[in-house]
Amino acid sequence: MRRKPIELAAIATAAVPGLTPTAVSSAPDDPADFDSALLLDSEGKRWRVRSPRHAEASARLETEFLVLRAFAPAVRAELPFLMPTVAGSVRLGTLTTFVYSHLSGTTRSVEELTSGPAGLAREIGSALAAVHDLPRSLVSNADLPSYTPNEFRQRRLNELDQAATTGKIPAALLRRWEHAMEDVSLWRFNPCVVHGDLHEDNLLVEAGRVTAVTGWTDLRIGDPADDFAWLVASNEQDFIDAVLKAYTSSRRDVPDQHLLRRAALSAEFALAQYLVKGLAAGDQDMVREAEDMLESLASDIAEYGGRPISIEPLPATGSPDEAGASIPASATGSGAAPVSGGGSSAVTPAVRVVPVNPAVTVVPVPAQPAAPAQPSVSPVQPAPPVQPAVSVQPAVHVTPIPVEQPEATADPAEPRGAETKGPDDTSTAAISIVNAKQG
Repeated sequence: MRRKPIELAAIATAAVPGLTPTAVSSAPDDPADFDSALLLDSEGKRWRVRSPRHAEASARLETEFLVLRAFAPAVRAELPFLMPTVAGSVRLGTLTTFVYSHLSGTTRSVEELTSGPAGLAREIGSALAAVHDLPRSLVSNADLPSYTPNEFRQRRLNELDQAATTGKIPAALLRRWEHAMEDVSLWRFNPCVVHGDLHEDNLLVEAGRVTAVTGWTDLRIGDPADDFAWLVASNEQDFIDAVLKAYTSSRRDVPDQHLLRRAALSAEFALAQYLVKGLAAGDQDMVREAEDMLESLASDIAEYGGRPISIEPLPATGSPDEAGASIPASATGSGAAPVSGGGSSAVTPAVRVVPVNPAVTVVPVPAQPAAPAQPSVSPVQPAPPVQPAVSVQPAVHVTPIPVEQPEATADPAEPRGAETKGPDDTSTAAISIVNAKQG
């Protein structure tokens, strides 16, 4: 059940003693999680109210409250923007509503941001750099999540498994995302403090400057690319490049070269997360909206190719390998296999195809009798005569490979440069297939 702005104003008076609202209006927020309003009191001050719609959203607000308390005045003073301050809270049943002191500036749409002055891109890049350069102890001291690159990649794969079980995600998207998530070289980055929920509604802008950043419910140590997902989704490449340039020049650490690729993955995968969230909440409107957006994304990628994500191109299912044999994509270990509706995507593939030196060498039996290639090999007795109507099967003689490296032979079909096995080798002995004389 949604709360109207006038209801939020009444709740705010209980959260902040002495607050007397004289005007109220709705405020942009995540509609699936929060109801929000802006208040004007009798003294001309402004306030923001955020009320959760379910238990998970309430837990996020309570986490944000702990995060904001962790930002000591000295840390806040180093930031190029302002942060919210909690003025009061009130608990209604199992949900907690928070009231924040007003911050100057207004939210802008993505279109307004991308078409704004050039200095605005620099402001956004500098704000992102300031967040990512925050001390990591800020997160660890608040007991917030922290992920290494591989842990974060594994988390994404687990989420992909969960999304695949819905059976509502186009197979082409599942293959594209899985291929990128299993491309280990794409996930080499330095973890840093990440806002985790950054988008246009959490940026307040005034006079071409970013005056405040809000929505600190998902602070963590993780992949900085997540905070660029909303920018990549805008498809305004000039604006993205300008933000990235300012970000790079402002950061203490040099950003990794695949940051925007992972940001594109995060932007696309957010649709699957939205679908799962809608199903969990039983919100059919959310589910239908997510399905429509997923189908639209799949169609766009099929027609235009989409923004590159994986470093290696996505192989076609059943494409021939180097030896010319057709193998399923799931057996290559590249992560390019389609994820079934059962969501059985595995991080380590069940079968891994690795090019190795063959254990045996098969030489066709010549039409004419051939002399043995090596004097040390015992001759094989000729095969018994057979009737012309019966096909002749090649006879072979199997001898164990000696410990010492055999001398080179004049037989051009014999493999050269074979690796000598040492006396400590415990692997299964290889076998050699030697031509047999045909009777």
